[in-house]
Amino acid sequence: MFGLIGHLTSLQHAQLVARELGYPEYADQGLDFWCSAPPQIVDNITVTSVTGQKIEGRYVESCFLPEMLANRRIKTATRKILNAMAHAQKHGVNITALGGFSSIIFENFNLDKFPQVRNIKLEFERFTTGNTHTAYIICQQVEQASQQVGIDLSQATVAVCGATGDIGSAVCRWLDKKTDVQDLLLIARNQDRLQELQAELGRGKIMALEAALPLADIVVWVASMPKGLEVETQTFKKPCLLIDGGYPKNLATKLQHPDVHVLNGGIVEHSLDIDWKIMQIVNMDVPARQLFACFAESMLLEFEKLYTNFSWGRNQITVDKMEQIGQISVKHGFRPLLV
Repeated sequence: MFGLIGHLTSLQHAQLVARELGYPEYADQGLDFWCSAPPQIVDNITVTSVTGQKIEGRYVESCFLPEMLANRRIKTATRKILNAMAHAQKHGVNITALGGFSSIIFENFNLDKFPQVRNIKLEFERFTTGNTHTAYIICQQVEQASQQVGIDLSQATVAVCGATGDIGSAVCRWLDKKTDVQDLLLIARNQDRLQELQAELGRGKIMALEAALPLADIVVWVASMPKGLEVETQTFKKPCLLIDGGYPKNLATKLQHPDVHVLNGGIVEHSLDIDWKIMQIVNMDVPARQLFACFAESMLLEFEKLYTNFSWGRNQITVDKMEQIGQISVKHGFRPLLV
């Protein structure tokens, strides 16, 4: 059995979804209530591979909300993720993907130092961040969508915003080794990590965001949006492909121009309908077929009976592992969402 640990995008979103899922006692409550709410299994899932194989899964709502970080409730946020992991393990889930902020919180606050959750000792090999599959899918979106919008990769400049993160660094490695991209622009806050990545790649220009965006034919955005940053359409080249790999997706609503093509990054489409309701409440365009690539990673590992933390740690994703999960993804009928 596979599992998915997720969360909603805001308090308002959580209140709306709680009513839809049949939890009216959650629907009218404020942030303090959600800080104390326990994790819940709110969806049972059946996925059928194009090979004919069927698997079962569970969606665990962590009851974490981004407002908890904004209000400096760090201990609450970390407790939410650990409790959700313990809940999945207690219910016999073999491999669980940490979706959205779940993996970021786990990594940034070193939650592997806290394996004991009440009477449950977390077995970390039962969990995966899903970042390897996400990085692979984003790279496929770069390669395939660029052709759709008429951008030649061999003459293109690609800017990676969030280049030193787990997904961003993996995308850079893939673009360097597997494509003929002309130029890579590396954007991140930590200059030491940027220099380490540049040295590893043997290429790439370290640039500030404001300087890089007007030069890029393709922008891969896999970082949180800096507070107060306003992204204007006139900043970008025309045509430009912008792959929004963040969560929640919001760049498409800010950028309206026929030659700025905004694509929801890290989203896959399955060849067959998935029996679930959870993607409808996170507003996927085709909720029976579309999902986050990180969630799909746990499904792929369940299909293959690879019960291991396939994606784990910071900046450990290799091109070989991306190719491996990519082959499994194609085998079972997943493909990247395109323009």
